[in-house]
Amino acid sequence: MAALVRNFALPSSGYSTPCLKYGLRGISTAPVVCTPRKSAPDRTGKNIVFVDGVRTPFLLSGSDYSKLMPHDLARHALLGLLKKTGVPKDVIDYIVYGTVIQEVKTSNIGREAALAAGFSDKTPAHTVTMACISSNQGITTGIGLIAAGAYDVIVAGGVEFMSDIPIRHSRKMRSLLLKANKAKTPVQKLKLLASIRPDFFVPELPAVAEFSSGETMGHSADRLAASFKVGRKEQDEYAVRSHSLANEAQNKGYFTDLLPFKLPEGDKTVSKDNGIRVSTLDQLSKLKPAFIKPHGTVTAANASFLTDGASACLITTEAKAKELGLKPKAYLRDFVYVSQDPKDQLLLGPTYATPKVLEKAGLSLKDIDVWEFHEAFAGQILANFRAMDSEWFAQNYMNRQTKVGVPDINKFNNWGGSLSIGHPFAATGVRLTVHAANRLVREDGQLALIAACAAGGQGVGMLVERHPDATPN
Repeated sequence: MAALVRNFALPSSGYSTPCLKYGLRGISTAPVVCTPRKSAPDRTGKNIVFVDGVRTPFLLSGSDYSKLMPHDLARHALLGLLKKTGVPKDVIDYIVYGTVIQEVKTSNIGREAALAAGFSDKTPAHTVTMACISSNQGITTGIGLIAAGAYDVIVAGGVEFMSDIPIRHSRKMRSLLLKANKAKTPVQKLKLLASIRPDFFVPELPAVAEFSSGETMGHSADRLAASFKVGRKEQDEYAVRSHSLANEAQNKGYFTDLLPFKLPEGDKTVSKDNGIRVSTLDQLSKLKPAFIKPHGTVTAANASFLTDGASACLITTEAKAKELGLKPKAYLRDFVYVSQDPKDQLLLGPTYATPKVLEKAGLSLKDIDVWEFHEAFAGQILANFRAMDSEWFAQNYMNRQTKVGVPDINKFNNWGGSLSIGHPFAATGVRLTVHAANRLVREDGQLALIAACAAGGQGVGMLVERHPDATPN
């Protein structure tokens, strides 16, 4: 296992050579027996397809997007998707959009972003929230709406804007202000003002923490890494891998889902993710623990960072795509949601979701050509690998007789991940899906598995299959 997660080699680019029916590259005239690639079943009877997906550049919070509002980013993603696919607005039947940290002025941000983007006021839209898997939920909600025959063409996506999060008055102050709003006489208002105490002015600051346990996710990641004996060096090595692969993919132009964003003030256009930083292992080793001090192993470099960004994708039936003249990238096949103990197993969603979605489709690990896991923390990824590779964990926690097994690292997050590209909570699910679909084409694969953990101890597993019309872009 140590060799598996430590010897990270950058993958070769380009297409793999397929097995040809009548010889390999003309070298041999003797017939070659090919093993047919497995496919995932279509459970809906409609062959639901992922046409394409887009996203704004993912930026460190407090940087170039800081003066915007979340619906500005969502609007840009929606308009960019229509432009990229060439689909008119009136063809869209429904919009499902995700967000986690809500701006109270635009609580149904799916609807507000759609109106801002010029969609008809007759196009329904709703907002979902499921922490880091919110846009996965947007996609699968769309699958359900199409499978039920309610709609044909769905836009799903998500946005997160951590540059301007809601900070509340204390509960005592909120209660006083509500009472003051109801007070009818000056005497009643003065009486309320006289009751104010200094602690009323202490604000309630939001945190990436569990309501049920009160523990921040960083602390949970540190404890999880310690439980599975994932050391600091391993985590830093994985972080170096993620940033190196993301940098390579960015330089080679593989992030074709990325939409340049013209800032409203000045002449600046943001055209790439700004969190990708290639560092050495020695540089990372000098950073201090971010959460459990002084002996923790999670640092600012081996954890995903607070990010602003939005994404959107188009899903429909294969028949409808053909009618509209679209070339889908992938079929959307099976998916599962899982949940477990939000204290000690908060970040183990991929471990539980992976075998369930594979077994549901009658597949095994070796059938998967492309793996895309959400990287909340380097230690979280490596702890999931340890759990998936443990017979003891399978038998004692998963009610399984045998271990899950570990993804092939040479097929795993080959374009980097949330550690390097960024993680706008509700936008990441679409980013994972479009990168999986695009990697299937570039790496000549058939099946991809997407998995992610989320707050509340939840997780998702999704299977996508390359569409025969898919082309690299």
